Amino acid sequence: MPSDPPIAGTPRIPSITDARLEVALAAVRLASAETLRRFNDPTLAIHEKADRSPVTEADIAAEKILRDTLLAAFPDDSFLGEESGTAAGTSGYEWIVDPIDGTKSFIRGVPLWATLVGCRHAGRGVVGVIAIPALDEMVYATAGGGGWHVRHGRPAVPAHVSKRATLGASLCCTSDFTSFSRRSDSATGTAARARLEAAGGILRTWGDGYGYVLVATGRADVMIDPLMNAWDAAAVETVIAESGGRFTDWQGRPRIDSGDGLATNGFVHDAVLAILAAPV
Repeated sequence: MPSDPPIAGTPRIPSITDARLEVALAAVRLASAETLRRFNDPTLAIHEKADRSPVTEADIAAEKILRDTLLAAFPDDSFLGEESGTAAGTSGYEWIVDPIDGTKSFIRGVPLWATLVGCRHAGRGVVGVIAIPALDEMVYATAGGGGWHVRHGRPAVPAHVSKRATLGASLCCTSDFTSFSRRSDSATGTAARARLEAAGGILRTWGDGYGYVLVATGRADVMIDPLMNAWDAAAVETVIAESGGRFTDWQGRPRIDSGDGLATNGFVHDAVLAILAAPV
């Protein structure tokens, strides 16, 4: 990861949110170094969780780094991590993290896994960081501060979504096409996938956090997850919104806890929601 990505943008009085972004970036750098150290390690231990998804020593070690770093700086904040669960707080700020979003990619040596750190206050995202350590790329944002893109050690530049206005011209990503049929309402998911394919454009499984980086930086136009947890979405909501896009659940609500998610450049969002809402 690049050393000390700056908080770029127009000068303004430093805020509580700025301080949290600085610590989030520092935590992500430390966690990224840990995951990169273990990436492609043939001796890495892999275990199966209760939901049959994989977890590795790298997930656990990286989440501990994130948790320890964030709560050392802000001990009154609450915390939710995919691997370690919750820690209560009193400040009203909540950190929500996923140390390796895309563990299945990680354990196969595919570099498209992400480290996600989000911070929320009063029911909305105020800080978001999506890092792709193996590609030396990151997008981060604060509420009202815009989205920023860093890669290959170069200075941060503004992150902007695309301006493509039709699904037929769009690049649509998802984490796993089989997840459409694995929803509790599998018929709805299967029908939604068929309609998305029929709408044209390009469909790719450049998923997990990487798909949202692509939307935030204008390289993809739609990222859709039929199955999504809060730790997958907390960083995304702020990054996408501050990069000029839109993030909602499949019902069009600005929520991270509905079990699904949709990020777009904003121009095609309603068209995708219409596809998702169409009768089976």
